[in-house]
Amino acid sequence: MARTGENRHGLLRYTDDTQMAMDTAHSILTAKHLDQSHLAQTFANSYRWSRGYGPSAAKLLRGIRSGKHWQTVNCAQFKEGSFGNGAAMRAPIVALCFPHDIDQIKTAVVQSAEITHAHTLGIEGATLIAIATALSLTHTPPLALVDRLIAETQHDEFKAKLLVCRSLIAIEHPIPLAMLKQRLGNGITATQSCVTAIYFALQYRAQPFDAMLAHIIQLGGDTDTIAAMAGAIWGASHGDSPLSDKCEQIEDAGYILQLADALYAFAHPS
Repeated sequence: MARTGENRHGLLRYTDDTQMAMDTAHSILTAKHLDQSHLAQTFANSYRWSRGYGPSAAKLLRGIRSGKHWQTVNCAQFKEGSFGNGAAMRAPIVALCFPHDIDQIKTAVVQSAEITHAHTLGIEGATLIAIATALSLTHTPPLALVDRLIAETQHDEFKAKLLVCRSLIAIEHPIPLAMLKQRLGNGITATQSCVTAIYFALQYRAQPFDAMLAHIIQLGGDTDTIAAMAGAIWGASHGDSPLSDKCEQIEDAGYILQLADALYAFAHPS
């Protein structure tokens, strides 16, 4: 939140992580499925530099807003596409839309991710975060959850970090943050942040949200995105009750809660 501060009403402003998560929810709910063109335009229409977007994402979204098709700009900055964590930060929304079908989650995550983060590492990071969110909804034990992620991963770098994550969670108490930074990372790339977020969410599952958030902030680096990913996974295990008082401090809280209710109805049709 430090990058964006408060609005004129004294409410905390959210960063690009929350904005793009809201965009993903709005688009899926409006189109009744994941429509890539609709989602890309929604991202572009909501873009505001003050939210803390990265330079490459900002350039891409400005291009879409100017009329370019997302498929012509998503690899313009990087030949193979971005491998940042921008797709992963919004991936929990996909899990909430299709919570009962991991295969459908994986397909939808690819569709969502490749608009802005077409690199296979960016897509895999998003996939891991989405699956972790879905499994947390059913209270899958932490070690079993990581084992499932290890089975799903296709890249050696992610697999190595997930194995480290598993060993750290098995210790059953948080390790020094300097060691965590060295072993899992705290950067803006998917490989330097996604498994870090998974570690925090699972290691602090039985602890208050504030304890997890405080340690993410102390870790430093890309704190808002790591917190967004970890917070989504943690929240999938706990629901909204522990966070209800915090929602009142954030701008657009009413709209965010409406989206949450609509997502639940979408995923659980009567």
